[in-house]
Amino acid sequence: MTNIMHLTRKSAGRLRRWLCNHHRASSILAALTLFFIAAILPFDYPQLLFKSAQAQSGASQVWLTDLDGAVGPASSDHFRRTLEQAAEANVSLLVLRMNTPGGLDSAMRDMVSAILDSPVPVATWVTPAGARAASAGTYITAASHIAAMSAATNIGSSTPVSLSDGNSAESAAGQKAINDATAYLQGLQQLRGRNTDWAAQTVSDAANLTASDALDQDVIDVIANDLDALLQAAHGLSVDTARGTLSINVDSADITIIEADWRHDFLNVITNPNIAYILLMVGIYGLILEFYNPGLGLPGITGIICLLVGAYALQLLPISYAGLALMVIGIGLIVFEVISPSFGVFGLGGLAAFVLGSVMLMDTQSAAWQISLPLIAAVTVATAGLIILVLGAALKARRQPVVTGDPAMLQMTAVAVEDFEHEGHVHVSGEIWTARTNSPVHKGDRLTINQINGLMLHVSRQGRPEH
Repeated sequence: MTNIMHLTRKSAGRLRRWLCNHHRASSILAALTLFFIAAILPFDYPQLLFKSAQAQSGASQVWLTDLDGAVGPASSDHFRRTLEQAAEANVSLLVLRMNTPGGLDSAMRDMVSAILDSPVPVATWVTPAGARAASAGTYITAASHIAAMSAATNIGSSTPVSLSDGNSAESAAGQKAINDATAYLQGLQQLRGRNTDWAAQTVSDAANLTASDALDQDVIDVIANDLDALLQAAHGLSVDTARGTLSINVDSADITIIEADWRHDFLNVITNPNIAYILLMVGIYGLILEFYNPGLGLPGITGIICLLVGAYALQLLPISYAGLALMVIGIGLIVFEVISPSFGVFGLGGLAAFVLGSVMLMDTQSAAWQISLPLIAAVTVATAGLIILVLGAALKARRQPVVTGDPAMLQMTAVAVEDFEHEGHVHVSGEIWTARTNSPVHKGDRLTINQINGLMLHVSRQGRPEH
């Protein structure tokens, strides 16, 4: 009965710990819910206020926004949301002021699709002097209803990045990439009535044109050194949009600059491959620390948030699922090594899989979207240090005498809590156990534990071992 009561007390303790853990889990889930609700809310109050003011004004509206830097998930998201809001506000013209070296193919295609489906005319303006519309920027310019450049700018170099980084254009894969990019750019040029022959040259030969040459070869529509010149050239032009042919009217238009909001800045930070990788690692190791030492709370909360934000960033980036799978397998093996040390077998195998997966994670040849090798090396060294620490602790524990479990109780001293001849109860390490002996025992006698059989102790009076 005493043993049953002891087990009941242990079960009650487990239940209390379970409830505490689930209470903490509920708090974590509540915090995450509030976080993602805040992340989803469209905090575009300045633009919303502007729409209300515009509804009371009859003047035509021109919106101006910037793309300065690589084309990626953040810039694509900002441009598409701006274009959607411009359509809702019935803007007469959206000007994209651009200076880009190129970027991700997926982000570029999202922007091109948004322009092609837009009821609002889009004028892409490569400016200021010294700016360029290279690679992905060429496709965005070609898709736009009006293609404009300032003096001393250039456009072109539209060869797929995987080929420009050294892969052979003569291979089957290289030829497919060339043909796909050529047809895509020629289709955009043809849609806007511009030079299609040059599209093949800039894809296959990475051809580049200055602003004046681009105008002479009918690659762009106008050269404009300032916004007023661009609007004067655009006024009265007829363009084909998603809602039909429109005549652009920007005479005496109100000009509004649409700046990047907090969402763009947030995406711009987390979609940096290095930042996304760090978030993923902090999330994983935060959860490992929480599971290894439950009750801390902070590592678990931080780990969940970082892991979810990192996963969200990765799904916006061109990742290799084979690389991600290798990373997951590697981390799983490392965790198994930490929980149940195998003297390095699982740990070293997991470390090798983790390194390979990290190198393979980004599915693009563009250097701007690769994870830094020094960062991978630093994380790998830290992980190797963790494995060595665990192995050292395991070897140290192996050399120490057993202090818990049944073997540790052998030869320990028990104290009889009652008189009995063959079977009774004894006190051992703060617990009451059922004991069996071959000789009479009196309350208070000190007994030696000779054998353990389940929950039954076989004892003898000290100085009188049983035979």
